[in-house]
Order: sequence, then C-alpha cells, then structure tokens
Amino acid sequence: MRLTAIDIGTNTILMLIAELAPDGTLKMVRDEHGIARLGKGVDENRSIPEEAAWRALELLRRYKEISDECGSEAIVAYGTSVLRDAVNREQFARFIFERLGFEIGVLGGDEEAELTYLGAVSEFSQPGDERHFAVLDIGGGSTELTLGVGVAVQRRQSLSLGCVRLTERILKSSPPSSLAMNQALKEIRAQVSEFRSLPARTQLIGVAGTLTTLAALDLQLVEYNPLRVSGHVLAYDTIQQFFNHLRIKTVNEMLAYPQILPGRADVLLAGILILMEVMKRLNVDRITVSDHGLRYGIARREFLRKAWKAN
Repeated sequence: MRLTAIDIGTNTILMLIAELAPDGTLKMVRDEHGIARLGKGVDENRSIPEEAAWRALELLRRYKEISDECGSEAIVAYGTSVLRDAVNREQFARFIFERLGFEIGVLGGDEEAELTYLGAVSEFSQPGDERHFAVLDIGGGSTELTLGVGVAVQRRQSLSLGCVRLTERILKSSPPSSLAMNQALKEIRAQVSEFRSLPARTQLIGVAGTLTTLAALDLQLVEYNPLRVSGHVLAYDTIQQFFNHLRIKTVNEMLAYPQILPGRADVLLAGILILMEVMKRLNVDRITVSDHGLRYGIARREFLRKAWKAN
C-alpha cells in the first residue's frame, strides 16, 4: 500500500508518499517541500495568523491533489512546535479538515524527537545495528537533540529555540547588526549550555532546512537532489565559511543563490548560528546531513501500525 505522511512545521510543510518494500525499507514515491511560515508571529502572539493558515491550506491542498494522483490510501498529518505553541491549534485543524477532509494531529516533544530520530537513523542503519547516533533537528520553533543506539532512542534534549523564533526575537534586520549577532549568540549559548560532549564514536546526523540548504550550497546543486544531499558530510570549518560569507548579505542577495529558497533566506543565518554553537558544545567537527526526518518516521510508524492491525 501507499500512504502519505505530512510534517507541518513552524516554517516548512513537508510531504512524503511512500511504500513499504519487502525488505522493510521505505520506498519513496514522492517527496515535496514547501514553505508556508505557519509560525509567523506565534512566538509573540501564541496564535496562528489567518494569512498563515491560508498559506498552509493552499500548500496542503496541492499535497492532497498529489497524494490522490499517486494513489495514496491514507494521509497522516502532524504538527510540531508551531501547533504545540498556538492556542488556536484546534481551530486551525478544523479549518483544514473542513476544506480538505483529513485530520491534523499534534505531536508532543518527545514523540516528535523519537520519530525524527527513527526517520533519520533508518537511512544509515540496518536492523541490529548497535552504532551510536545523535540526531540534531533545527526547526523553526525548537531544536532537538536525540541520542540512541541503532533505531532505539535513549534520551533527548529540547530547546525552545529555532531559526524562525530566533530571527523574530533578535535577528530582525538584513543583514543583522553586530549587536544583534552578539545578543543572538548570548541567547543560544544560554540554552545550549545543558548539552554535553557526545560520547566517543557517536555519529551526529542533522536534519531540516538549515542542514539541507548548507549541503546543497556545498555541493553547488542548481536543482535540489535529496539523493546527493543525504549522507553529505559538512565540516565545521565549511559551515563557518558559509556563515562568514552570508553574514554580510541581505535577504535579496541570498536569494541570488539557487540553493537558498524564498522563506529560507531570512532565517538561514539564525539556523547556521544555532548549528555552529551546538556543534561546538557537543565537541564535534563534522555532521552528516539527512534529507529524511520526521515525515519518514511518521510513515514508518504508520506502516508498522497497519501491519500490527492486519495480524
């Protein structure tokens, strides 16, 4: 069977249509990325604005059309930090259901971290794998670090800090002032202080738009290619070079790069800054990029649920 998994985030809405192969791996049928900035202003107002809800609706409408065209039998959609924070999340979910006919659930922080870990690590591990992994997810509203062995999660840490939240709070100008940069660094360092160095032989994997954009820049991809992005290793020095280069550019100047999409340009510096500070705190000098993540974890769990019900 085919099913559709949708990840509704603070900045992006991602869709995966997948099949389960006989060997237990997920076969991607269609993978779509879109930016709706659903969380615009949610950090301050705790409410999804009407215009953001309409942006999300149009993107989700397109996803439903693609899902129907591909013969998907079910749509499973979940919101993350943006819906956890918004007091009008039920109103938003009803707004979508009445127009598109599918429900939107809200993942708790622990559940989101576990599914993101499962989705990312499954790309690099095999059943019975006992290697140690850490998955870093820099979202729009929050940042999660999840550690585990193979596909089994051991512990997670979450920061109420993401690229959209940090941009709206501090890095508002384009390019940001030195004062704003210092304030942002102070905020990030205060939050990542609870992180500790990763255990030896732990592979750090990074998911979400900041990482995939950096990988696309490093690979000089004119058109985004998830097969080349996933597995690409970014060194800290390379990330710092990109930061220094982009630090002095306006949003419009960033958009001259085909790898930097509208809706990503204004929050990219914040994401890179969070990434660099986390890597320093974890005492690692490289990170493996994964194009997989929450939507892959959602799909894998849903296939397991359906298999269990069938038996």
